[in-house]
Amino acid sequence: QVQLVESGGGLVQAGGSLRLSCVFSGVTFSKYTMGWFRQAPGKERESVAAVAWGGGRTYYADSAKGRFTISRDNAKNTVDLQMNSLKPEDTAVYYCAADAYRTSLGGSDYTYWGQGTQVTVSL
Repeated sequence: QVQLVESGGGLVQAGGSLRLSCVFSGVTFSKYTMGWFRQAPGKERESVAAVAWGGGRTYYADSAKGRFTISRDNAKNTVDLQMNSLKPEDTAVYYCAADAYRTSLGGSDYTYWGQGTQVTVSL
């Protein structure tokens, strides 16, 4: 059974940075495509970024391009999301998700989900 635990959220001023981390446990991490998603109050959950199980391909939502970077470490079973130049509209609960051998990096139909970590960006 896959377990995902996110950390790194918090309160930051606009223009600041945060680094989210997700620890994966249970089975072979390298076989899983990993994604970061977020959900703001009153809004639907949306994809932010993803990295393929082969490690070579990445996906970023338009809102994340140029500001966020996703990376994975198959030796440590972690996937990180470095978020720079944060804006108040980035305020949301951020979730880590995993899907085995997934080739499509978009979409939200991932199999496994973490509990989420709150990111709040103030003016």
